Amino acid sequence: MQHRTHKPGRQAGISLTSLILVLIVVGLVAVVGIKVFPSWLEYRAIKDGIVRIKQEGGTAAEMQRAFDKFADINSVESVHGRDLIISKDGGEAEISFAYQKRIALTEKASLVIDYEGTTDPSGVVAASAD
Repeated sequence: MQHRTHKPGRQAGISLTSLILVLIVVGLVAVVGIKVFPSWLEYRAIKDGIVRIKQEGGTAAEMQRAFDKFADINSVESVHGRDLIISKDGGEAEISFAYQKRIALTEKASLVIDYEGTTDPSGVVAASAD
């Protein structure tokens, strides 16, 4: 049976400098994630809302009012009923939205995320009339 001997003076593992650099990177990723996550949750709520509104049906104005109620209940602030693009394709209403969210990272740096979604099975977001 062979025994491995440890040579004195030879160290194994991570150095203090490497540990500090890893912690800085992990910290930066965590800060960005903490700031982006609420925005992503709001986006998911908007996507769920337009699916529910489409299922309820109605005129475009009724769908916009229904989305505004949904937005009030679910604390959605980025999109309002008037921002929805409602089109009739083949007799069935399709609802789309698109918006930008600016997230401040530092005093002079921010992250801009383009969110968009649709109920159209093709996944094509309708162009706004603006």
